Order: sequence, then structure tokens, then C-alpha cells
Amino acid sequence: MPLRFLTAGESHGPALTAILDGMPAGLPLDASIIDRELARRQKGYGSGGRMKIERDVVQILGGVMAGETTGAPIAMLVENVDHVKWKGKAVEPLTAPRPGHADLTGAVKYGYRDLRPTLERSSARETTMRVAAGAVCKQFLAQFGILVGGYVKSIGEVEAGLDEGSYEARFEAAEKNDVRCPDPIAAEKMRARIEEIIHGKDTLGGIIEIVALGLPVGLGSYAQWDRRLEARLAQAVLSVQAMKGVEIGDAFDNARLPGTQAHDAVLLPAPSTGEGNLIRPTNRAGGTEGGVSNGQPLVIRAAMKPIATTLTPQTTVDLATGQEGPTKYERSDFCPVPRAVPILEAMVAFVLADVLLEKLGGDSLSEMKPRFETLRQARLEDLPVDDHPHVWWE
Repeated sequence: MPLRFLTAGESHGPALTAILDGMPAGLPLDASIIDRELARRQKGYGSGGRMKIERDVVQILGGVMAGETTGAPIAMLVENVDHVKWKGKAVEPLTAPRPGHADLTGAVKYGYRDLRPTLERSSARETTMRVAAGAVCKQFLAQFGILVGGYVKSIGEVEAGLDEGSYEARFEAAEKNDVRCPDPIAAEKMRARIEEIIHGKDTLGGIIEIVALGLPVGLGSYAQWDRRLEARLAQAVLSVQAMKGVEIGDAFDNARLPGTQAHDAVLLPAPSTGEGNLIRPTNRAGGTEGGVSNGQPLVIRAAMKPIATTLTPQTTVDLATGQEGPTKYERSDFCPVPRAVPILEAMVAFVLADVLLEKLGGDSLSEMKPRFETLRQARLEDLPVDDHPHVWWE
């Protein structure tokens, strides 16, 4: 059975909920594991006033007993503390759609008489429950030595220098500043740029890099379009609010190169290492080939646009009056890029947990761990290529 999750709830409603279905039995899990990821989502310079109000804490309502998953659907809830300010009160109608937001498309699609239902559901507040579901998936992947982390690569025109150090060191360094950038010099510049944007009553976007370490070879498939690992990852990343572009590895740089410079050579391991896996001196492909993981670090970059809600009004049409006019400001972030890192980690972790479950099968962690240890690797002895002619069609 595939792993799946659904979320429900509105930005200013009483609560947000999620059901994660397909997680095997026997996974150690308690609320603190999820709460740590929820707290990460709420931290980041450039966030709006909402993050000073909410203190997201998960309630696990089903699928976990005595600190372990049971194999049943995992039900989770996070209350909206801010809801008390809205409950039972008349809310000023939203009639002027904000350019770049879902306001206008939602009104056309659903025929709303007020644009607020679109705002309430399309808001990135919904990602609270994606992070909750992703935290469970991260915990599952960790049982197999798989780590998913991320950091900010750029904000606006400010670019981080990422030439040195391990990915683990980048993950750790990114959590030490409030823009989640592993380059401390660039982090200071990013913070200063965000401050300029706040004073200028505008918004900023950026590029986020998500990396998965420890993946085995063979996750995903080239056999059908919807089973390709890159395709599943791209859908998950682009499903996050304000994400408008994604690349795997050095995709856009590779597009400018000849083929002999764009791929990763396959080499024999040095005899002195004692290792048997074929090796790659580079990782331009970003950890996948032909829709399948190849054992290299999985590297994904996402482009996040400057969000649509700006303090400086933009020109729109008031749908109630039929007149052009300025947009009205709804509380929002100035630069949500640092806060988006754990959201994208969660979505990537969900996809990877799904394809790992697909590969291993089984209903419990105790069934899966021995199977993981026997997975075929990229060693010559694991590859029964016999160098004989074969008759494929008769």
C-alpha cells in the first residue's frame, strides 16, 4: 500500500489536522519528535507576526500506542491559538484579489462570494501538518541510516558559498543562524537584505537546497512515468506554496554543457579502500539516473518566489465594485525562505519514505530492516552481467 497523507483545516480556523496512512508498525514515535520539526518551521528572520502568536504543538490522536506506531493511520492535530480572535466575529470581506495569490483563481473555480475561503485554505499555514507528517517520515528513514536536511542557498541576489564541508556540516551550520544559511558571511548579508525589504514594505524569495544522504541504489523506477523518482520529488516540492521551480543536481548548469561534461563517470574503487561499490568522482546528476536513485547524495534545489502579500499595495480589481484599486494587506511574511527549509525537507522525506516502503514491502519495521540489509548494491559481485549474446524476441 502506498504511503499517503491528507491535511485539513483553515489558516484561522480552530485547528489543522493530518492523517498519515501506510506507516508500518513498530516505529518509535512520540510527540516531541514532531514538535521539534514544528518549532523549526516557526523560526526564521523575515517571518510575520503570526509566528509570534502561534506555538505549534501536535496532538497524536491515533495510530500510536505505547510510543510505537501500530500500522494504523496516524492522526495528528495542531490547534490554532489565534482562532479565538476570529471565532464568532464578523470578518471584513476580501474582495480585491492579490496578484500572484490564489484569490482570483479560487474565486473563478469555486464561485465564492468572498475571497477569504481561498485565502484560508491556500495559506502556507497548511504546511504545519506537512511538517508533522514529514517528521514521522524522517523518523522512519532514520531507522535505515537515511538523513534528510536542507539550508538556504540564496535570498534575493545574495548567494551562499557552498564549496567546502560535508553536507552534515552544512545542515548543522544552517541551524545556527536565523536565515538558515551555512555560510556565515552570506547569512549576514541575507539578513541585511531582508531588513531592507522589510523597511521597503516588499517581499523576497530565494533558493533552497535539500539533500538526502544514505539512500540505497534502486529507489523509484523508469518503467512508468509516475514512478520516476525525480518526477515524484518535483511534484512534492512544487506542491509547496510559492515554489515555482525545481532542479535535481546541476540540471540547469548541465543544460549549457556538452554531454561529455554533464555526466558522472563510473569508476572502480581503489583497491586500497577495501570497498566494493563502483564510485562516482562527481554528482552532477544529483543522485538519480533514469528515474532511479544511484546511491549518491540526492540534491534538490527549489526556487521560491517572493510571496504575493506585500505591505506596498499592488494594482488589482475589486470584484465587488468592479473598479481598479490597491490590494489590502493581509498579515504575512516578508521573506519565508528560511522557514520553508523544514517544509521542503518534510515533503522530500515523505516521497523517500514512500519509495523505500515500495522497495522493501512489509507491514512492520522488524520485517523491513533485514530486507534493507540484503538490498543489491552497485558492486560488481551484485551485478550478474554475463557478457553472452541473448535472443530477446523470437
